[in-house]
Amino acid sequence: MNAIVALCHFCELHGPRTLFCTEVLHAPLPQGAGSGDGAGRGEPADEEEGGIQMSSRIRAHSPAEGASAESSSPGPKKSDMCEGCRSLAAGHPGYISHDKETSIKYVSHQHPNHPQLFSIVRQACVRSLSCEVCPGREGPIFFGDEQHGFVFSHTFFIKDSLARGFQRWYSIIAIMMDRIYLINSWPFLLGKIRGIIDELQGKALKVFEAEQFGCPQRAQRMNTAFTPFLHQRNGNAARSLTSLTNDDSLWACLHTSFAWLLKACGSRLTEKLLEGAPTEDTLVQMEQLAELEEESESWDNSEAEEEEKGPALPEGAEGRELTKCPAESSLLSDCGAWQPRKLSVFKSLRHMRQVLGAPSFRTLAWHVLMGNQVIWKSRDSDLVHSAFEVLRTMLPVGCVRVIPYSSQYEEAYRCNFLGLSPHVQIPPHVLASEFAVVVEVHTATRSSLHAVGCESEQPLSKYEFVVTSGSPVAADRVGPTILNKMEAALTNQNLSVDVVDQCLVCLKEEWMNKVKVLFKFTKVDSRPKEDTQKLLSILGASEEDNVKLLKFWMTGLSKTYKSHLMSTVRSPTALEPRN
Repeated sequence: MNAIVALCHFCELHGPRTLFCTEVLHAPLPQGAGSGDGAGRGEPADEEEGGIQMSSRIRAHSPAEGASAESSSPGPKKSDMCEGCRSLAAGHPGYISHDKETSIKYVSHQHPNHPQLFSIVRQACVRSLSCEVCPGREGPIFFGDEQHGFVFSHTFFIKDSLARGFQRWYSIIAIMMDRIYLINSWPFLLGKIRGIIDELQGKALKVFEAEQFGCPQRAQRMNTAFTPFLHQRNGNAARSLTSLTNDDSLWACLHTSFAWLLKACGSRLTEKLLEGAPTEDTLVQMEQLAELEEESESWDNSEAEEEEKGPALPEGAEGRELTKCPAESSLLSDCGAWQPRKLSVFKSLRHMRQVLGAPSFRTLAWHVLMGNQVIWKSRDSDLVHSAFEVLRTMLPVGCVRVIPYSSQYEEAYRCNFLGLSPHVQIPPHVLASEFAVVVEVHTATRSSLHAVGCESEQPLSKYEFVVTSGSPVAADRVGPTILNKMEAALTNQNLSVDVVDQCLVCLKEEWMNKVKVLFKFTKVDSRPKEDTQKLLSILGASEEDNVKLLKFWMTGLSKTYKSHLMSTVRSPTALEPRN
């Protein structure tokens, strides 16, 4: 992530000051940056911090070589700094970490080396600790502009027994030029930075309590005669953060935390290039994902309320829940999740057509495209699941409603793909209905197994598939246009499976465009039936099967598209009379 994370402090003598900042370097380091490390001259040991492989070291080259030398640093002069607004000692070259995955370096100094970056960080530091402050003076806030960058700032107090009010004011800021990315990273940055602040405040509180126990400052100050405040700000009043927390390795720890924060924040969000407008399948998938997130949040809230209102569990109740499955039982033999996936699965539509046979597959595909209920009865749940995974590719995402495997029959309004075990009874009216098709999977006889070949080489050969329906599709029936084109692609052996899949995607997109036109024409504009028939003729979908297919696929349109059309109709420009 192209950003800078910095720790800032409001000094009572010098005002807002930048204490420590970490930046990202994509280019090679300047000359002299490749010297040995301070701990030893050998290669540094690899460290793994939060799942990120880095090799950290302290640069030990001379200040004349380092970019942080006082003569070349854009920071304030030594005379303008006190112990409280200084982090690294004079001549300290800073810290550097190498990300082996991306060849990116994370460098930490008291001030950025580049004059322009120093100006940006300096301005953000001043605004963070002066004018851009949230109510209560502690908490996160966002500010910035296109010229000086956008800033996420979190201000906080650190306990100090020698400070005025027994506390000092600090802030951690994250600066970047991408406003949208920074706003989207707000929850992540808030949680991680809040963790760093809590750790700093916890260490400082221990030191504060120890000092107050040894020499209470409040009573001493009340007994001291009044003197002007300017005369009291001397001695050890402005102490460094390492003294306040009693942590000599504080800056090295902050470097590690800031480097991990930059790495993790840059990895959690990725950009995807979309060529043209998103498809209906993409919109529906996004809507389904949003609904799942809302549902999970509501469940979490309801469970939290029940935990607050409900009685406490008896001692050992949680343990009994966890030990429902006895440790002595064989997980490998009883739990299907541990077993490798069975080989008796369908690999593609072409494979399914070869297994079922051309007539049975055409009947099954016709019912799938028309939106009729497809019922599979088999003992092998993996087989049913794989069949549905293959068949659902024929439909738009919004038209697919699957119950993979059930112990009872489910009505058609709940699902158009239903998997059942063999002992489940299907209602007679469903078996006789023209809006349902049943695929029964039986174990093949020994003679057929011997005729087909080795069972291990052709796992599906141990099954027999019987496709029945109350309305069988006649062999001479024209059928929907998309089915005919699909079968032509499946029978063409010159086309690979991947090419057939892309052909199917193009066919679905073509017919979804026709669905959009028909929806706009009939549902939004409310045109008469005569005009609708003319439109269907123009679209090449005037046949009965094509009309049924369009009406069923209309149910798979995304809510985003429908609401967009409705809002367009209600707009003033849409209400103007047609010429």
